[in-house]
Amino acid sequence: MAAAAGLFEELLIRFGGLISYWIGEEMSIPHLFRCPISLDIFTDPVTLCTGQTYDRPCIERWLAAGHRTCPVTMQPLGDAAALVPNCTLRHLIERWLSTDQHHHHHLPEPAAPAAEAEADAEEPSLAALKRCLQQPDAAGAGKAKVGALKKVMTLASESDVGRACMVQLGFLPVLLQLVFHAPAAPPSERRGGEAAVVEELALQCALGLMPSSAASPQLGCLNVLKSEASLASLVALLERGRGRTRAGLCRLLEAVATAAATRELALVVAASPRVWQALLPLLRHDGPAPTPAPPHDAHAASDAAVRAVAAICASEPARGGAIHHGAVGALLGHLSWAASGKCASGGGAGAVPSALAAVEALAASEAGRMAVARAPGGTRALVRHVFMMNSSNDGSEHAVAALLAVCRESRAARSEAAGAGVVTQLLLLLQSQCGSRAKAKARSLLKLLKSM
Repeated sequence: MAAAAGLFEELLIRFGGLISYWIGEEMSIPHLFRCPISLDIFTDPVTLCTGQTYDRPCIERWLAAGHRTCPVTMQPLGDAAALVPNCTLRHLIERWLSTDQHHHHHLPEPAAPAAEAEADAEEPSLAALKRCLQQPDAAGAGKAKVGALKKVMTLASESDVGRACMVQLGFLPVLLQLVFHAPAAPPSERRGGEAAVVEELALQCALGLMPSSAASPQLGCLNVLKSEASLASLVALLERGRGRTRAGLCRLLEAVATAAATRELALVVAASPRVWQALLPLLRHDGPAPTPAPPHDAHAASDAAVRAVAAICASEPARGGAIHHGAVGALLGHLSWAASGKCASGGGAGAVPSALAAVEALAASEAGRMAVARAPGGTRALVRHVFMMNSSNDGSEHAVAALLAVCRESRAARSEAAGAGVVTQLLLLLQSQCGSRAKAKARSLLKLLKSM
């Protein structure tokens, strides 16, 4: 009987909150603000050494019952289970409670130094930050928005809870509206550069809040780019923005190309000549820039552009437009640059697998294969990535697959590949630790070249 009572007590501690929800408790509290034991809002959140956060009364009851494991992860806690107050989460909950006058929850005040209490009282609520970002442009509004955006960046960087809270409160559409509110003017025409600072900060905040899952419905807010004005603003920023801004915009385009909620928009972007004209020049590390940019920013923008192009080309309906607007030549140019060794000090190698995957995808069509075969040095660029010590196995497989597709239909491509030393590269690849699929494709290409 004692054992049964102990088991019942353990189940009540772990699932009591869930039972109360099943019998009709209204779920109006964000799940990240609920204790995983009680499923009620945290009153005094504390974090264990496992990284899991619980309400202090609940975890203390759990430990008092003799348990020495984390209720969620079941990891051992040791003899001394330290409970560290989670002040960040507590402050976020307090801000959330202050955003809605219908919330009747109240957190008991913890003991805190007077200076800390004063600082907390001066911090604006999330609702106030959102209102500040939504205010119309006027004298002094830009400076206030810059301050609000810096606070948003701080909150988003502190914890996953902060990011989730702001996403739930609708910050992401507001931030995107600040970035794409109108076609961007050249930096020299902006009022003291303030508008450019707001755009850049808003973009970085939006990227920080974007869900990582492509299936998230929250990414539907990117459909703001369906409007002509927003798309024109994106193009202008790609053409005239700073390196960090360009890199951020390319990350947004990558999200548009992969998200389930933006499939229609992805086709609109892929069919836009203006987008391709602004995006493809970024693949060139020596491409034009509106202002001198640090090498790191230029490399980051180029690599992000490669990944955006690769994401767009992953969709078969988008490949025709990509080929028509010159994506094949731009990708092969990037690969030639990466193989030249110039990226050793600045970056660029990280985007090579994405570029090779995009070329392979485009080479699946006749137009794509013709574009590769006709590109000056295109076949040679692929050969140089068949076997590279600093290249990933995936990159090698994509390079061999693209060469196999092109060489099957072009005798000139076969001759160019052979002259570039592809046989040696393939033999080295076969002796390496690459995957079975890459080796199978390498053998097929060797067999094809042998028949010349």
